[in-house]
Amino acid sequence: MRLKLLAALLLAGVTAAPAMAQDLRSAIHGDMADLMALYRDLHAHPELSMQETRSAARMAEEARRAGFTVTTGVGRTGVVAVMENGPGPILLLRADMDALPVEEQTGLPFASHVRGTSLAGVESGVMHACGHDTHMTAWVGTARRMAAMRSQWSGTLVMIAQPGEEIGAGAKAMLDDGLFTRFPHPTHALAFHDSASLPAGTIGYSVGPALANVDSVDIDVRGVGGHGAYPHTTRDPIVLASRIVTTLQTLVSRELNPLDSAVVTVGSFHAGTKHNIISDDARLQLTVRSFTPAIRRQLLDGIQRITRGEAIAAGVPEDRMPVVTIREAEFTPATVNTDRLTESTAALFRSHFGEARVTRTPPVMGGEDFSRYNLADPRIESLIFWVGGVPQARWDATHGDPARLPSLHSPFWAPDAEAVISTATEAMVVAAMGVLGRH
Repeated sequence: MRLKLLAALLLAGVTAAPAMAQDLRSAIHGDMADLMALYRDLHAHPELSMQETRSAARMAEEARRAGFTVTTGVGRTGVVAVMENGPGPILLLRADMDALPVEEQTGLPFASHVRGTSLAGVESGVMHACGHDTHMTAWVGTARRMAAMRSQWSGTLVMIAQPGEEIGAGAKAMLDDGLFTRFPHPTHALAFHDSASLPAGTIGYSVGPALANVDSVDIDVRGVGGHGAYPHTTRDPIVLASRIVTTLQTLVSRELNPLDSAVVTVGSFHAGTKHNIISDDARLQLTVRSFTPAIRRQLLDGIQRITRGEAIAAGVPEDRMPVVTIREAEFTPATVNTDRLTESTAALFRSHFGEARVTRTPPVMGGEDFSRYNLADPRIESLIFWVGGVPQARWDATHGDPARLPSLHSPFWAPDAEAVISTATEAMVVAAMGVLGRH
């Protein structure tokens, strides 16, 4: 009798998981028409960083409708939606809301024609070129499913719609506005990002470092200007800046261990006004990326040293030495997935979606301020994962070659939104239930 009971329980466990997966998938499928309408609306009405008032209002409205207690205006335009459902862990689920200053060129029938002005005063087209519209839509889909499944989980769900991810300001703004003191303090944190490097509907995850430290550095190269016909009477800042750019490349190629990863990119070089005038200064703008605090410090110190050394070699007087400015306010720390939550969630994904749809991916040099939630309290278990967005036909035609595919931030980035949203919603619910589910 005991053996028969054990066999029955084992059989129930084997058959329950596929049945639950199918039930969840069917429920999400039934919601997709409404979610896709929301996605198209969000895509057509993007908003720049820290200006996401319309998007925030939509998120708040949807969360209230699902039964959450909602607070708006957290960290300027952030939304916090809380559902308390008995004792248990406190899980934070994040979606980011901001779009980019990019002129859309996808040709989609619901393409953005919005123009906006950034906080820095730059006017441009505005586009969801990083897929945050899919993030918001999946956030809504997840909120609906978790509310409908309340009988199956216990704990507290804190869902946040975050502003300003693209400028690395939103997470800090919400934390500074009391995210962890005014609202339940999370024990776990989850987020996802759509991927332009994975086929639509697949899931990728990294163990440990997932995204990089990101620093913005300005170098004001001050020379002594004059007539282009008499260069010997000047200290040409363009020549000096060019030497600085070239020597900076040795930081990665000759000073770092080849097994360490880093990037030093000079993205902007501005100098001069006319053919025959040697200018007084040249301005460089750099993005500097790394995964560890030690490598970050080595790179930033190296930039200071090389800049000064090249200026001395060029004979620049002490009072005209270049000025290096590290924009600490724009620094985004590396995102590191914590081991236990990563391993348990990856196992859930493989069990739920099958091995073919889940893959371990290497870390990337992109940045994400999702890192700040774990850094604010390292006891928080944290994971951000990828959901592939490249349409399958395009993936097959290019054999997945990233050089032949639009990247995130491209004006041509048009993910298979339905696959991203349905997969991400399902994955977020599966991951959330792994933390909060009644076991």
